[in-house]
Amino acid sequence: MDVDIWAWVGDTQRQLHEAGNTGLAMAIGSVPAQALEGRYGQLDVLAPAIAQEAEKLELPWLEFYARYWHLIGRIGDRAQGVVALDDARTLVEFARREDVRDCPAAPGAVEALVIAQANTDGAGHAAERLEALAAAEVEPGSLAFSALAEQYVAALVDDGRAVEAVAHAEAAAERLGSAGREASWELGAASARALLAAGRPQDALTALDAAAGFKPDDPVAKTHREGVLRALVLATLGREAEAVQALPDLDVVGDHPRVWVEWSRAVLLLAGSAQITNTWQLGRVLKQWVDYFAVMGAYRARIELALIAGDLAVARQGVWQARMLADLAESAAAELKDPSAVADRIAALRAAADAVTPLPAPGPQDELVGYFDAADGFNADPERWVGWLAPLSGRDLEATRRHTTTIGFLGYPARGADIYWDMLVESGDIQTADEQDVSFITGLLVEARQDERLEQMAERLPAAQRHLALARLHRARERWEQAAAEGEAAVAAGAGIEARRLWASAVQQLDDNAKGARILREILDSEEIEAEDVWRMITMATAAEDWETVRAGAAKIGMPLKSTEGPIEEEMGLVRIVLPAPDGSQRAVVSVRTGPATARLAMPQPPGLEYNAGDLVVFDPALLEPPPESPEEQESFIPPFAAVGMLRPGGYTSWFFDGAAPTEAEWTEFNEVMAERGWPMWVYSDEDYTVTHPSTGEPLPGLFGWIAIPPNVTPVELDAVLDDATERWTHPLAWLDLAKEVGVEAERHERITREYGL
Repeated sequence: MDVDIWAWVGDTQRQLHEAGNTGLAMAIGSVPAQALEGRYGQLDVLAPAIAQEAEKLELPWLEFYARYWHLIGRIGDRAQGVVALDDARTLVEFARREDVRDCPAAPGAVEALVIAQANTDGAGHAAERLEALAAAEVEPGSLAFSALAEQYVAALVDDGRAVEAVAHAEAAAERLGSAGREASWELGAASARALLAAGRPQDALTALDAAAGFKPDDPVAKTHREGVLRALVLATLGREAEAVQALPDLDVVGDHPRVWVEWSRAVLLLAGSAQITNTWQLGRVLKQWVDYFAVMGAYRARIELALIAGDLAVARQGVWQARMLADLAESAAAELKDPSAVADRIAALRAAADAVTPLPAPGPQDELVGYFDAADGFNADPERWVGWLAPLSGRDLEATRRHTTTIGFLGYPARGADIYWDMLVESGDIQTADEQDVSFITGLLVEARQDERLEQMAERLPAAQRHLALARLHRARERWEQAAAEGEAAVAAGAGIEARRLWASAVQQLDDNAKGARILREILDSEEIEAEDVWRMITMATAAEDWETVRAGAAKIGMPLKSTEGPIEEEMGLVRIVLPAPDGSQRAVVSVRTGPATARLAMPQPPGLEYNAGDLVVFDPALLEPPPESPEEQESFIPPFAAVGMLRPGGYTSWFFDGAAPTEAEWTEFNEVMAERGWPMWVYSDEDYTVTHPSTGEPLPGLFGWIAIPPNVTPVELDAVLDDATERWTHPLAWLDLAKEVGVEAERHERITREYGL
């Protein structure tokens, strides 16, 4: 995106703020950070909302901006493939509109499309990607040039033209240099990959070293991406110790699908070293990644990871897993434009698996269940046990239970479901099967996403088990109305506590808190109910203002309350209530706990938020973080809870103040004035905030914040109190928005704002 777009973003934010659309102004500045920092839950809500609002306001550049960054968040670090292709193509069409095509960011649409195509099937779409990039015709003076050049290099590599890719990367860097610009780190990394593909690993390392100081387009990802690529290059050179040192840990790369294939390639090269342990845990993680790419429609990455995982399985003598991964790769290859491109590698994996002699079982076959149960749960290798129990699975019920749940745990629920299906469903024994076995096969079918099969099985089950199995399916698919109906039917048919929990949670999702609370209260005196169930009931009853049920729940868990009827309004100490902000982030607001699941916000909030001081909110009583261990830290610890919803708004209005910091005595008196009136006030500036002395130009300590007034206080009253409280201060305080609202001395506050550089 061209630098001009950022100037435009700043201007747009100011215009929106001046128009009173503070929430949208705050939000648009956060979208790029959300995409690059991996705050995808926020991005997936915020970006579409901005795009929708921009369309309504007839701001097409802003709409493109929001849609572009949302797409980058999906196809960049998350590496989405075919699931993002249609959106990428639509964005290209949108960028061609007459009122959008002059936007400096418009070339980003082509970049997004070719990335989505590369994620889907890089080699299969290579020619198409090269054609689209060539047609973009972006000059080196644009910041889009480096990004598009990077994608062109990657497309040439995927097309098997590594030598041309190297030349193109060098030419692009020269053109940038002639324009007085430097290549991005990403273009330098693409050059290193091209050199590696061309069989020049030493030159690739040199190129990577040279790019180390280049400015990255994605600074958040640079460290781990550079570490992965460096490890791969060093491993290719046989410099194992250095490669292992460069390779980021699994807990670092686990949240970044974009680097999974490259990281796995490096691990495969290093698996024989003493520092890298090829374990079943690694195999389980790689299978999870394979499944992720299946959901995202990243066909090529899915096959590549399956083959790497298969090679690693062969190396640790995991024959059954290697064969299943070969089957998976062969099935997935049908999605490629050229399935024959991977046929030889799949055949090689099968041959390697056939040549391996599996490790012998630890005892006689008819005693394996006993050996399994006696195994050390910490050190036992579940991958080996799957192989050892396989001959018994489907014939012996106890062995089947252990085998299918273990193979499901390792990431192959479909195989476990097949075995159980043949043993219980096809045989007709499912009607009289143990509840545990029905639960096991239901879980496997849900995890394997075999919904039709589960529905077929449910038809053969007794009523309670049938409704419970279907309720579990609907819950997993977030079909809350169906989940609630099936949960209710399961309870009516005599199912246990799981059915009631499921029914209550589904009803809660449907925003019927009163009913959800009643469902759990019916078993409040039961021995089955647990503390977590009681708290869930309390939360729902609070949202429904069913105070009798709240009190019953509090008594059950031993929480004393002073009042005996009506709304619960007590002071139970300070808490932090975590609420959403317009930019998609979260704000922790210091509040006073007034009940088991209620709190009144104590901090004034900026205008544009959906909550403010004085609001009474319902929160989830589950702590968001554990209390500190040391007694000293516990004294200052304010427990954080997630807000569930608004119970009653307080009707407070916030007004902004800004200026040079007063003396300690002045500030103490000011705080007393606000406290006497019960007007919440909070300083949001930190110690680094400074303003400018109007006479000397020297920096002065500054402060800014908001004061909230209740609905029975007018802005005129607040203005008068502020004027009286600050008239003797060494430096004046400004409250420009309030002054404009009441029409009193707005010019004076404008002058203060200007002179002090507020």
